[in-house]
Amino acid sequence: MRFNKDVYRILTLFTQFTINMLVPIFLCSFVGWFIDDKAGTSCFFVIFFFIGALAGFRNVYILARKIYMNNDKGEEYDRNQKKN
Repeated sequence: MRFNKDVYRILTLFTQFTINMLVPIFLCSFVGWFIDDKAGTSCFFVIFFFIGALAGFRNVYILARKIYMNNDKGEEYDRNQKKN
């Protein structure tokens, strides 16, 4: 039985995107909940949740850009190899 490496590569990328998105959201939400609990307020959870979401989107954007740039360089390398 032969395994398809592309399936594992896609699964790895999906896992990286998920972790890069969810970890900042959960950490910031926990910090906001903790501050709300200690201060007796109810606004910090929402604020920190959105800060975590923005941080997660930023992480995913940076990861996607790195993957795109590496893939673009690889295609350029392939084109140069075919010419020779």
